[in-house]
Amino acid sequence: MRAVVLLGLLHGAFCQNVFSWDNGASDTRQVQPIECLPDPTSCGCCLMQKKLQRMEWLFNKTVEEISKNLTNSKMALNDMRASRSAFSVALDRADGGGCFGPFPDDRPVPYRHVFLNLGAGYSAATGGFTVPRSGVYSLAATVYSAYGALGTGAYLAVNGLAASALRERESRDREDSATLVVSVKLKAGDRVAVVLPKGFVVCDDSSHLNTFTGFLLYPC
Repeated sequence: MRAVVLLGLLHGAFCQNVFSWDNGASDTRQVQPIECLPDPTSCGCCLMQKKLQRMEWLFNKTVEEISKNLTNSKMALNDMRASRSAFSVALDRADGGGCFGPFPDDRPVPYRHVFLNLGAGYSAATGGFTVPRSGVYSLAATVYSAYGALGTGAYLAVNGLAASALRERESRDREDSATLVVSVKLKAGDRVAVVLPKGFVVCDDSSHLNTFTGFLLYPC
């Protein structure tokens, strides 16, 4: 700041004001070249004027570059915020416990208890997650049942097609559980759900033993 003030004073004291500072704002005007007079007494002032003119151009150019970088940084930050997507839900049986299934056909598991729904991609009405932005996602599901011989299981479906399955059937006790964690590349608009196959069952209570979680690792 002191340097800028000193340059302004020198310019006003020794030379004519042939250009103006614009309070630090970017100036894209073409700076008119200064022509030195043949009078030897004006040579020093003329050289000073040229140096000041050059410094003004460099200053304005630097401010312009800083302004561009700041704008790009703000855009990148806004884009990052807009791309955030994460959800975590559970089977809602908080009213005292209960089971979902078994059924004669495959059915999506209706996770009604929502822990997190950042980006509003998950729908509690359908039990499915609609991908808001193309990228690589981490998806995880845990199923639990205390139904005995039927066991428990499910599969992760993308656009209605099975992508990966999880199941357990242990006859030595009544409790069965399984967990699945995968990373998959999804496109915007894809629908992801956990589907209960026919003949299987999941059971829960207020402990939220059946969960479905997903989040965007990075867009692509």
